[in-house]
Amino acid sequence: MFKLKWLAVLIWFLIAVQPSFADDREKLLGIWRLVSHEWEDQATGKRRPGMGKNPTGYIIFTPEGRMMTIITGEGRKAPNTDQDRANLFDSMSAYTGIYRLEGDKWITKVDVAWAPNRLGSEQVRFFRFDGDRLHVISAWVPPPSGTGGIGRVIITWEREK
Repeated sequence: MFKLKWLAVLIWFLIAVQPSFADDREKLLGIWRLVSHEWEDQATGKRRPGMGKNPTGYIIFTPEGRMMTIITGEGRKAPNTDQDRANLFDSMSAYTGIYRLEGDKWITKVDVAWAPNRLGSEQVRFFRFDGDRLHVISAWVPPPSGTGGIGRVIITWEREK
């Protein structure tokens, strides 16, 4: 009898929690414009611009469960040399895939990406809403440049009207 009671409580809880996932999914849907992109150093807590002071980008969530994003750093120019082309690659991020929600995070199974090492990976992002703003935090990771300490990306998006 005791186990049956706990099973009923668990089922009730899962039913009660389900709508909040659906609500968050509805809130995510649409087109969001990049407002800020920062790198936070884990050891010091200091933040710095991740792709310059004025990066540009968009993220799109579709009703079918696809997420796609592109972010480009400030000051990009047409390339003249191989080094210029390499710098352009390093000053952007783009990927797409099918996403799912789990509480305060979305997880994207990447199927197309600017960086081949992301293909097939699951990109985990924590998120929260603040009016028409979407605040996103990545998991702690090594820096993209390969130098420096562990950090995370903190991005703010604003809903396109």
